Amino acid sequence: MRVNEIRDKKMKTLWGSCNVDARRIWLNLELAKKPVSCMAYVLVHEMVHLIERRHNDRFYELMSQFMPQWQLHRDALNRAPLAHANWKY
Repeated sequence: MRVNEIRDKKMKTLWGSCNVDARRIWLNLELAKKPVSCMAYVLVHEMVHLIERRHNDRFYELMSQFMPQWQLHRDALNRAPLAHANWKY
């Protein structure tokens, strides 16, 4: 799988996003404060979107192929706040 660029930026509502045509992935800077497995999950999730744009059966099959326990990482990330109220920005 070819990814042209992986960048990070501050995002308010997303952990990651991708531009399929440019093959560019953006990761939320807040992922640096989360377990590495959460960042890996978001990266794999966005990479799978380069193959399958929609969250359909094929997408989830590919997720399971590339990261067999992806649901555990997704659930851990979804339990974590996007930002911590006491952190200074």
